[in-house]
Amino acid sequence: MSQTPRHSVSVAAVVVDDHDQVLVIRRQDNGAWQLPGGVLELDETPEVGARREVLEETGADVSIERLTGVYKNMKLGVVALVFRARFVSGEPGPTREAAAVEWWSAERVAAEMDEAFAVRILDALRPDPVPAVRAHDGVRLLAG
Repeated sequence: MSQTPRHSVSVAAVVVDDHDQVLVIRRQDNGAWQLPGGVLELDETPEVGARREVLEETGADVSIERLTGVYKNMKLGVVALVFRARFVSGEPGPTREAAAVEWWSAERVAAEMDEAFAVRILDALRPDPVPAVRAHDGVRLLAG
């Protein structure tokens, strides 16, 4: 009997400060700059999972504002739910999972991040409240 392929669900948050800077991490495992996020646990809601991941990876407590996008990595079968969040408290800094934690402008995000991850932040900064739905290969967006 063959096993049916399954998707993995992850959550991430675009944490915005009062100056429209966003909180990003440099991952310990591969050195890539990305949003704080990770696998959604079976016993938590997406919003709770996003808050937990941000706290674990940055030390920041946030409040979730809204869902801004759904992104599927077609190579890995990972579906990511991305939320816009507001910084509440804490001292963002390196953690076991993040080698560095920094506040970046949208311009720096667009210039220095892989397209598949930069678009998540740029989508969250749009005034349009309708969540984006996109597919990618882990680096580049794929045509719909």
